[in-house]
Amino acid sequence: MRVGLFTDGLGDRPLAAALEWLAEELPEVRDVEIGTGGYSHAPHCDLGALVSDEPARRAWLGEIESRGFRLVALNASGNSLEEVEDARVLQDTIRLAALLEVDRVVCMSGGSREVAGGAWFPGFEDALEREWTERVLPFWDDLVSLARSEQEDLRLCLELEPGAAVFNVTTFERLAALGENIAVNLDPSHLFWQAMDPLAVISRLGGRIGFVHGKDTAVDPGGVALDGLLQRTGDATWEYATVGRGHDESWWRCFVEALAGAGYDGVVSVEHEDARTSPEAGIAEGARLLTGLIAEVAA
Repeated sequence: MRVGLFTDGLGDRPLAAALEWLAEELPEVRDVEIGTGGYSHAPHCDLGALVSDEPARRAWLGEIESRGFRLVALNASGNSLEEVEDARVLQDTIRLAALLEVDRVVCMSGGSREVAGGAWFPGFEDALEREWTERVLPFWDDLVSLARSEQEDLRLCLELEPGAAVFNVTTFERLAALGENIAVNLDPSHLFWQAMDPLAVISRLGGRIGFVHGKDTAVDPGGVALDGLLQRTGDATWEYATVGRGHDESWWRCFVEALAGAGYDGVVSVEHEDARTSPEAGIAEGARLLTGLIAEVAA
């Protein structure tokens, strides 16, 4: 197991400058995950050019590898089920991953604005089941086939995020029945604000964990007491945080131990979405904490 970086955290600078900062500040971090579009606005990947132009693709990969980095995942997060452009980005990202021989694509399952998990209204269950049988399963069956045809060992690693069709273990297992190339991108920050236990999720999903994000969530107990965990307008009752700022070092040690116990030997990619600290400070703090814990567990 090793620590990597989702470069969107340094999306205010070009890819070369982001990699130069990483090489200087965190020389132990050699693995990178790069956003290709959708919710990513970082200027680190010209997806259309890279899919269609082999010299451009070779030059782009060379820019990464010449600095001693490994490209371990492409990230195509977006609502591909609802937005035509996000669907195109995901499909082209699958094609690009195969061309680059990258075997992980991080993505989201997508979801309808009208039918999202968690509602209780009469008739909602029937509407949600229709959404799954008529849209979710056929759409992802096609993507599973596309990924398999492009690269046999390519895994589509889904984030379990509320609002999407796949947001917890039960919904993941339903979609995962479509093929072995559907995996989880285990991001504990999305599980915390659903009151899920990431350690229990690791124990249950085991070998279906294809990628991992290092990101924390800080919860406001007083706010939760009044407004619960679903409050996302006005004063939110939780916020994404730097690794170690929402849950202490002992919890993150248990997290690393659980991943190792489940046989995960890939990358824990630091994702910075902490509004209370700069990207540079948050990335460095989280990466150093995780690097130390991984070394301890491996010793």
